Amino acid sequence: MEFDNIDTKIFTLGDPKIDSPIHKEPDTIDRHFVSDDDKVLIYVKEKLITAMWDKALTPPAFELAGPRSKIYFDPSKIRCGLVTCGGLCPGLNDIIRAVVLELYYRYGVRNIYGINYGLQGFIPKYGHDVIDLTPTHVERILDMGGSVLGSSRGPQDIAEVADSLERMNIGILFMVGGDGTLMAAGKIADEILERNLKIGVVGIPKTIDNDIYLVSRSFGFDTAIDVATQAIRGAHNEAEGYPNGIGLIKLMGRHSGFIAATAALAQQDVNFVLIPEVDFELEGPNGLLTKLEKRLKKRKHAVIVVAEGAGQKFFQSDKEVDASGNIKLDDIGLFLKEKINEYFKAKNMEVSLKYIDPSYMIRSLPANANDSVFCGFLGRDAVHAGMAGKTKLIIGHWNNHFVHVPIESSAGNRKCVSPHGKLWRTVLESTGQGTLANET
Repeated sequence: MEFDNIDTKIFTLGDPKIDSPIHKEPDTIDRHFVSDDDKVLIYVKEKLITAMWDKALTPPAFELAGPRSKIYFDPSKIRCGLVTCGGLCPGLNDIIRAVVLELYYRYGVRNIYGINYGLQGFIPKYGHDVIDLTPTHVERILDMGGSVLGSSRGPQDIAEVADSLERMNIGILFMVGGDGTLMAAGKIADEILERNLKIGVVGIPKTIDNDIYLVSRSFGFDTAIDVATQAIRGAHNEAEGYPNGIGLIKLMGRHSGFIAATAALAQQDVNFVLIPEVDFELEGPNGLLTKLEKRLKKRKHAVIVVAEGAGQKFFQSDKEVDASGNIKLDDIGLFLKEKINEYFKAKNMEVSLKYIDPSYMIRSLPANANDSVFCGFLGRDAVHAGMAGKTKLIIGHWNNHFVHVPIESSAGNRKCVSPHGKLWRTVLESTGQGTLANET
């Protein structure tokens, strides 16, 4: 079974001995504390669970996230830092606001610092200022896109980051970012532990692609689907408006096609979906161009959705990397636009192709309502975990619960669309595209 060897144990800085301030809240508030013994099973299939019990095996489970009755840090003494890293994503400001308000009002923490421009903000040579985050500072940021703290890409010296945390007397560092950020968070936590410092590191996973391992949903994804469906709707209207009209939309998804697949199901005007996990050919009897021609001859219009990481085999193998170490992808959208036009020109068949790439517009938008609510839960549960003295973990969403996931179990892995799973099968049913790979 896929998750048999996952380590779900969460590291703590020490025994929590301080009564949570939540105990002192007015009686009108329901003080619902959770315990480290409250678990969320990784598996939900009854037969699998029964089989494990029959073998005297304890089914793997995550700690349930939420407020603890006892906390590790003294709210009147603790200083907290918050940093956003990597690419922009809808919901970053919602996370910042939720963390600040939970620390300030629920726990009484008064020293909350925003680190400007990602991990660069810890490095003296960049000279970035630190922001004093207060409720007043964050109260009106929900309608703003991007991150009020800014961001940056690329690795920084882990020892220098730890030096800065030590100089600032930070007790809890909240890091919001994707897989690269979470791996950096794990290294920072290890450096801190080697120095025998009592500093907690809590990660909040961020990826618009929804591809973080052991996280069923990441913030920003719902907003991305909302905007992507508008792009598909527009492309479909354009395609229908002209003889042999083609709408071609490139969506985000470097290694995982969740946005492309889900958006195609949300707005079922799509005829072809191309994702990194499923191979496709351009030429041949089952190739995209052949099937696209058949579609146009039959229905006079077509809509194609392609994830940015799809079809990279059509480009040269030697690729550059960006500041974060990610391979720089070739533009599959422009490539397909060119190949489609060349194909039909050679056949003397006139087409009208409209190409849409809404990627950067989506990344910098404010979160929609669903993502905003989701971010609120993530931010508050991150605070609960940090105040309880937990470290080297991320706040994940699993089986409809918010849980604690060890960074080492998630970072460095990737969640992908299964070519044999329900999501992709449903895409095939919706589009009717069938296989786009030629038989060998």
